[in-house]
Amino acid sequence: MSVIELKPVRERILDAAIEHYYADGIRAVSADKLIAAAHVSKMTFYRHFPTKNDLVAAYLAVRADDEQSAVTAKRRELAGDPAGVLRWYADQVGAASCTPGFRGCPFINAAAEISDPEHPGTAIIQGHRAWLTGQVHELLDELGVDHAGTRAEQIMMLRDGAMVSGYLGRAPEQVADDLVAGGRSIIGR
Repeated sequence: MSVIELKPVRERILDAAIEHYYADGIRAVSADKLIAAAHVSKMTFYRHFPTKNDLVAAYLAVRADDEQSAVTAKRRELAGDPAGVLRWYADQVGAASCTPGFRGCPFINAAAEISDPEHPGTAIIQGHRAWLTGQVHELLDELGVDHAGTRAEQIMMLRDGAMVSGYLGRAPEQVADDLVAGGRSIIGR
């Protein structure tokens, strides 16, 4: 029995979408490409995901869940150390943005490709962004930072720029250090 046969069909399709949507862009990837990559029939593919929008939403939900799970786990691990959690996140952004195959933030990329506000992926993108910004806001509140909501939005903008900076060739530790320095400048510490 092959590894392909051991994975559930839906998971194989999502794995193919995660790989190809991220590497090539949502619009550039056809259903046929994903069907071939997942080793499923068209009928099976469309039974699990009747429309491309359904698959895009599922892809984004998996990406959001992965990041949210990691942040939640780190907040539990470093409970009482909000600065440590923020530093960890900066390190994660720095490391991710400099890895081979890094193509930027999957949510920003998807937002650039999805123009329909009614697309099911739009709500996932916006929900994840609000969740992540809320996490930063809570951490800044724990640090006693004034205007934590505004500062959280500013730090998210820095994060977005850091991801692009890493993609353009900056070293991971430099991206992380610059993100931390920029964040400190914003919060006045």
